[in-house]
Amino acid sequence: MLDIAKAAADLPDPARGALNAKTMQQLIASGPEALDLVRGLLAEAEDGKHAGVLAPADASLLAPIPDPHKNVFCVGRNYAEHIAEGDRAQKQKVGVTEHPVFFTKPPTAIVAPDGDVLLFPEVSEAIDYEVELTVVIGKPGRNISSADAMEHVFGYTILNDITARDIQRRHGGQYFKGKGLDGSCPIGPCIVTADAISNPHGLSIGTKVNGEQRQNGNTADMIFDIPTLIASVSEGLTLEPGDMIATGTPSGVGYAMDPPRYLKDGDRVVCEISEIGTLENTVRAV
Repeated sequence: MLDIAKAAADLPDPARGALNAKTMQQLIASGPEALDLVRGLLAEAEDGKHAGVLAPADASLLAPIPDPHKNVFCVGRNYAEHIAEGDRAQKQKVGVTEHPVFFTKPPTAIVAPDGDVLLFPEVSEAIDYEVELTVVIGKPGRNISSADAMEHVFGYTILNDITARDIQRRHGGQYFKGKGLDGSCPIGPCIVTADAISNPHGLSIGTKVNGEQRQNGNTADMIFDIPTLIASVSEGLTLEPGDMIATGTPSGVGYAMDPPRYLKDGDRVVCEISEIGTLENTVRAV
């Protein structure tokens, strides 16, 4: 880990000024030159040429973007097997939609790695998990074409779309209320830059609850790929550096099991995506 401010103290004024970002959003918005400076500082610090290296035990890991400027954009029903299991569980036939289904999660829902997923027993008795590959926007844009969409991607992280299924149904099936409770959006453990991911449409993705594998899929199975999602959400809507788009979840969610298996106090939920890492959280009743 690197304290950028300390590591940058030895740089000449022009370079140091390029690293005056106070937040991850500001660093992302500073562009590739600032990112290259940070990478250089990290390499030099590891060689003992600069201060600022922190041992993991000396730092608290926050969500990569703990206070986004906008709600987190999320995509529903983007894996065919997840759609099928949901239709079976709800005894309905919706199938694949013509256009992506979008909803959002508010900043107050965000939880850090190793933070607590909150249970509110008086509010919901059906809290569920959903692992999702999440795109972090690096370059602003509106009406972005699918052909240009990947140029707007800074990197990727993991998001657990915690969902109160009973609240979701109680409010007519709309997504926001059931997916917007405090503590319902763990994100992390890091952002992996786009150039470090071999193929975002070929990553294994899964969830374990108390060590039991529940979800086990691959991002190759997305119905709407990342360029399509970016193009669609940006229609008439400006995406900014640090905005996040969660891309949907594979099958294996708790509510579709027979009988349903919802999260309970003390459960340990581990979401994993290859080439990014693991996001671990504990469920706590409040």
